[in-house]
Amino acid sequence: MDAIVRIVDDEETVRNSELFIFKLAGIPAVAYSSAEEFLSRDDLSQAGCIILDLRMMEMSGLELQRCLQERGSDLPIIFLTGHGTVDAAVMALKNGAEDFLQKPVKPEILLEVVKVHLQKNKELRESKALIQEKINKFKLLTDREKEVLREVARGKLNKQIAIDLNIAEQTVKIHRGNAMHKLGLRSALDASAFLLDIGRLGKNE
Repeated sequence: MDAIVRIVDDEETVRNSELFIFKLAGIPAVAYSSAEEFLSRDDLSQAGCIILDLRMMEMSGLELQRCLQERGSDLPIIFLTGHGTVDAAVMALKNGAEDFLQKPVKPEILLEVVKVHLQKNKELRESKALIQEKINKFKLLTDREKEVLREVARGKLNKQIAIDLNIAEQTVKIHRGNAMHKLGLRSALDASAFLLDIGRLGKNE
């Protein structure tokens, strides 16, 4: 699915204006009139970003930001508000917001900022998906194949691995070949990079 912009603002005119800007630019966008509506209806698994008003009825923008952090959301937040203060901006950025813009903002500036963060989030999601795919492949290895692979990744020769694991060298070759084939790896450097990517170099799982 395409990355999508979420607009969370309790002012209908603002929501409609921003939706129009993104429609003209060919960028998918959806608007919510409150933080509560956003939390109940939005699909956080879809890549994109959030344009968030600071002051809203009931749950504020900063409160929604904290809620999203608790849920582990990686969606970048761009605060866009007509009630900005230095303290609020500092707090929002300290809590992980990507940008803090004052209303009214020029359409070209808003589009530029949004495009940057849409792309970053898409790339982040793609990177996470690739790593998860590697983790899933790694889990398919037998315990011995994992053990041998870690030793290969450390640059050890088959003979050294056989001595360290107290198994026959031929057995090491078999496990090494199986592991490398299952993971699509060709060299010890490949094995090292693979295990570092998934955080399994030196671990027992």
